[in-house]
Amino acid sequence: MASTIQALPKEVVYLITAGEVIDSLASVVRELVENSLDAGATRIIVSLWPEQWRIRVADNGCGMNLEDLQQAATAHSTSKIRSSADLWKIHSLGFRGEALHSLTNLADLEILSRPAGGKLGWRVVYGYGGEVRQVEVTAIAPGTVVTVSNLFGNCSSRRQGLPTTAQQMKAVQATIHQIALCHPRVTWQICQNDRQWFTISRTATTGQLLPQILPQVRQGDLQEVKLEVPNPVNSELPTPHSLPNTPNSSLLTPHSLPTPHSTLNLVVGLPDRCHRHRPDWVRVAINGRMVKSAELEQTILSAFHKTLPRDRYPICFLHLVISPDQINWNRNPAKTEIYLNEITYWQEQIIAGINQALQISAVNLKETVHTTRVSKLLKAAEAKGGYNFNPQNPNGDDKIPNSPLSTPNSLKAVAQVNNTYIVAEHSGGMWLVEQHIAHERVLYEQLCDRWQLVCVEPPIILYHLSPAQVSQLQRIGLDIEPFGEQLWAVRNLPAMLQQRQDCAEAILELSLGGDLQTAQVAVACRSAIRNGTPLNLQQMQTLLDDWQRTRNPRTCPHGRPIYLSLEESALARFFRRNWVIGKSHGI
Repeated sequence: MASTIQALPKEVVYLITAGEVIDSLASVVRELVENSLDAGATRIIVSLWPEQWRIRVADNGCGMNLEDLQQAATAHSTSKIRSSADLWKIHSLGFRGEALHSLTNLADLEILSRPAGGKLGWRVVYGYGGEVRQVEVTAIAPGTVVTVSNLFGNCSSRRQGLPTTAQQMKAVQATIHQIALCHPRVTWQICQNDRQWFTISRTATTGQLLPQILPQVRQGDLQEVKLEVPNPVNSELPTPHSLPNTPNSSLLTPHSLPTPHSTLNLVVGLPDRCHRHRPDWVRVAINGRMVKSAELEQTILSAFHKTLPRDRYPICFLHLVISPDQINWNRNPAKTEIYLNEITYWQEQIIAGINQALQISAVNLKETVHTTRVSKLLKAAEAKGGYNFNPQNPNGDDKIPNSPLSTPNSLKAVAQVNNTYIVAEHSGGMWLVEQHIAHERVLYEQLCDRWQLVCVEPPIILYHLSPAQVSQLQRIGLDIEPFGEQLWAVRNLPAMLQQRQDCAEAILELSLGGDLQTAQVAVACRSAIRNGTPLNLQQMQTLLDDWQRTRNPRTCPHGRPIYLSLEESALARFFRRNWVIGKSHGI
């Protein structure tokens, strides 16, 4: 096999962001693991001996021949790019050729490797500056094992300036978790001081892997969305001849291959089920690497606005797989900060993806089946029960116009409990829907879409307003003026409040502060159906239909969950319908 690792031309080296990439145990692990992933590894074993400043990373990737091993630690030697033009179509996690060379200046470095299909494995020991000191044949399975020993041994002051061992191990764990989220089809085994520390099993999707990293979140708390979106109009697609000529080009991940579309992968914590005290789980990855992007993170937070309780933050992992020409990875040595072209376009796509994830639809209803015992029981009891089971459509067409839920998954109003909860049936079980907050969500989104102020005659008179209250009402667009001593006249108000008897109290509530959205929430809350209000079946069904069409139907604008799901499978377990009849009767 011919050598594929070559020294970069000087003009390319000058264009690469300068800076030492090795500054901690975690950075060593990151650089070595990224090399393993670039080699197409599907199993990676990381072993650490922190007190000895020793790290070993073993993988089952494509491996290297002897010629490549002898150049691997030379400064700016890499198989991943060849020219300055390649800096604008980066397909790999590493590309600068700095990491191994930096390690030889800071530690003892040994690499064992055998290429796939190769008959011999080789062990190479490097000296300072990447000089090859020792070469010998060794027994090794196809893949590569890199061992870094005595890290920072030649500069003890560097060790003293680093955090404690426990803090460094925490950073290593966080690094591996971040990388694993971007590569769910890789199996990870992490050992510390010759004992297993933690493992991460490979999964088909990131949503299936996330509970291994965040144990308090169950897979049922998450919604995963994968969307293909067209590339921006000025995006240049990579062509086959532009792909780097590397030994592992056949193992390139899907995001490195030419495609007319980009992919947007989202794992969203459903706001009625899980959220965080801090925005620490709003995370963004691009083309297989976790990155920092204040613009995209703020876009995610904005998309969850008025769906979570106060001072709570969403769980959301975004992975964009886009054309490499849209990205400049060469912003800093750690490759965590990037320049992203057409960022407004990507923000729009992210908002659309999150809105889709938060919908309640036939696609994301859990355990949906077309014929269920619950449905049969309700229909059998229709003639006897006092709740008057309500068929969706007497003509046999059960589809709700413009609803994300279509037959057989549409919600059907069945009854009202305590004049507060609507009992609704769907094909997978039944739900309890809290009527006030469901209506509040409907009204809030209507207000956001159609905020309208209408004139009122005679004006509404308010008493004893403070200057701050007057200023607040003016800020949200109300026409208010003095009408005498300690009296103010309000000459317009939100259209939704016009017919209410308590509109003066509602305006006082609006004067207490907040932005326009806060005012819209207050108006929606005051205008929504009150708990304790009796509804007939048609009113209940209309509310359910309107609620199902909202953009964020899982929570009200205050972040409260709107419905309780009683899945048919859970009902079956509770009533033990899976028992054998003879055994359940003691026969």
